[in-house]
Amino acid sequence: MRGWWRDLTDLVLPTDCAGCGALRTTLCARCRTALTGGVPRRVRPLPEPPGLPVVYASAPYAEAVRALLLAHKERGALTLTGALGTALAEAVRAGLGGLAGAGPPASRATGAGAFGTVVLVPVPSARWAVRARGHDPVRRMALAAAGELRRTGTPARVAAVLRQRRPVADQAGLDARRRLANLAGALEVTTGGDRLLAGGRVVLVDDLVTTGASLAEAARALREAPVSHSGGRNEVSSVVYGNATREGREERSAGARPEKGEWVHGAAKKTALNAFEQPLRAAVIAAPADSFEINRN
Repeated sequence: MRGWWRDLTDLVLPTDCAGCGALRTTLCARCRTALTGGVPRRVRPLPEPPGLPVVYASAPYAEAVRALLLAHKERGALTLTGALGTALAEAVRAGLGGLAGAGPPASRATGAGAFGTVVLVPVPSARWAVRARGHDPVRRMALAAAGELRRTGTPARVAAVLRQRRPVADQAGLDARRRLANLAGALEVTTGGDRLLAGGRVVLVDDLVTTGASLAEAARALREAPVSHSGGRNEVSSVVYGNATREGREERSAGARPEKGEWVHGAAKKTALNAFEQPLRAAVIAAPADSFEINRN
């Protein structure tokens, strides 16, 4: 009910730009450009956590973009969902190798079926956080991103198959090492969730990446999801196991052959065959400016 009430008040009452405070506009042209006007790029936290998938972000986490994400997440500025979903959809396309860097955002739509069906898997928020906010911001943005992908010709859907299996502490104030420890083993795939992922290109999505701990834990949960007992093979496991050694590495040489047999960082060997050419990908709206590869010289 709280979410519906916020939607109604946003439509009725005049609001200022959530990014810069410009009068009588939810999102001004300048802040919209900061959010969606750039080219999505690969980002890599330092230090990079074990098991982190390849991550793409649409914008640096600074000034207007930071204010927009916080307004949507913490203050329930739900009219921002569409613009945030568009930014997330751009990062998804870039992460799948489609038209990253090829012109302005308006020209980067893809044809139907370029990637097959894209399955967006949102990183879940803690239950207490969802209750406190009155909505699930990442899931809401994932739904908007899926709609934007479909609108521009890429079949897409959302599969909210991850859940927390134990309580975790608030991540605010924790350094990278403590965040990894806080989240280790915290997520799992829901019963039957692997069936919802079958037949698609899986992309983990979140609003923000800082240390990468949340995305690394979400990727681990997908890798360790049990094989479906319906007679079919868990295609998420196939995606990740066959290419795990490529995740968290440079991946700079074009056309490199997928490595098989071992996980990165000495993890257990897996024998599942790879059903897809691409490893697991992740997309976020924003990341710290110094984590963008283009800024590292």
